[in-house]
Amino acid sequence: MKTKYIIGTVIIVAFAFLAISSFEGTITPYVSIAEAIESGESVQVKGQRVGDANFDIEENLFKFTLKDEAGKQIDVIYDGAKPGNFDQAIEVVCQGSFKNGKFHATNILVKCPSKYEEEGAHPESIPTKESQV
Repeated sequence: MKTKYIIGTVIIVAFAFLAISSFEGTITPYVSIAEAIESGESVQVKGQRVGDANFDIEENLFKFTLKDEAGKQIDVIYDGAKPGNFDQAIEVVCQGSFKNGKFHATNILVKCPSKYEEEGAHPESIPTKESQV
């Protein structure tokens, strides 16, 4: 009877270890532009787009400049088409790595303003039961 419990426990621990180690390999950390430049590994960088963005049809490359909260800027190259809502983006997240003086993005996520909020509206301005009394 004890042998069954020991074998069951070992199997559960082994599966838990495999699940955790697999999950850790898929996590890409958020870093500043300065840290991305130093790292050279796959990271995520968040910031505002600066200036114009260009799409090279012949090479299928999308290029733009990203500025982080610290004010540091980096040129981003993405091997793919410009995301459809890129022009409305208030924030851009690029996943990739820094090579040869440029950030080579493998994925671009854009955060657009909500169509349900007025520009400049803040969640604290939403009326509550207490404020309506």
